[in-house]
Amino acid sequence: MEILIAILILGFLGSLFGVGLAIASKRFAVEVNPKLEEVQHLLPGSNCGVCGNPGCFAFAESLVNGKSAVESCRICNNESREKIAKVLGFALEKQNKKIATLHCNGGLKVKDRYLYDGVNDCVAANLVLGGQKLCVFACLGFNTCVKVCPFNAISMSSESLPVVDKVKCRSCNKCVLICPKKLFSLISVASNVYVACSSHDLGLNVKSVCAVGCIACKLCEKACKFDAIHVTNSSTTLKVNPEQSRGVGNLAVIDYNKCTSCGECVKVCPAKTIRVRA
Repeated sequence: MEILIAILILGFLGSLFGVGLAIASKRFAVEVNPKLEEVQHLLPGSNCGVCGNPGCFAFAESLVNGKSAVESCRICNNESREKIAKVLGFALEKQNKKIATLHCNGGLKVKDRYLYDGVNDCVAANLVLGGQKLCVFACLGFNTCVKVCPFNAISMSSESLPVVDKVKCRSCNKCVLICPKKLFSLISVASNVYVACSSHDLGLNVKSVCAVGCIACKLCEKACKFDAIHVTNSSTTLKVNPEQSRGVGNLAVIDYNKCTSCGECVKVCPAKTIRVRA
């Protein structure tokens, strides 16, 4: 009899708590925008954080609430972006894909000025007198950009230089941000010509440490029929897109708003510093 009473009491309490939970779930339920789940499924799901949010779900919430633009997701393809725009009810402007581009061609051609025996990392090496290379603007070659790339789009060449796979690259910008020498920039896939140097030294000093560096000879500037490339100096600032600008000071800078990738500057460059992207 006592066991039966205990079972009845437990059954009653269970039913009571069940009813209470059901009422509470309805009363305190959080309304979810039906578009949220749809947008989330259209996102890549990599949770890379490049968009500035902790993950794809947080980014989906930000999109639905109008706090972020779909372009903030660098790894979304155009098809997914268009579908998201359709779900959220706005028009999407098509953009050309951009690829991370290395502005250095030194590698093993640039000798070391001391033996670095520290952590195998570019950021760490750069803390020691600006790195071991004779050219203080050169790639240090410790493949930090390779390690940080979430899409395995960067590998190291036999010359100890990063090589970007333009098919795998999603222009996530991580290599741009991590490089202590600021040697990467994002350039439209439609633009094939780039300057493989970031040195601001005088031509004579460049030649003494690197045979493939920009010597500011201005032959490229004279050869360009579209006024798209200029060799800058300390008093000259070209008004170009910040992503495309390589700074000022004894260095050829391409204005991709004017450049047609005709290749005339590539032909006349004596140091083979201006190159055509493979």
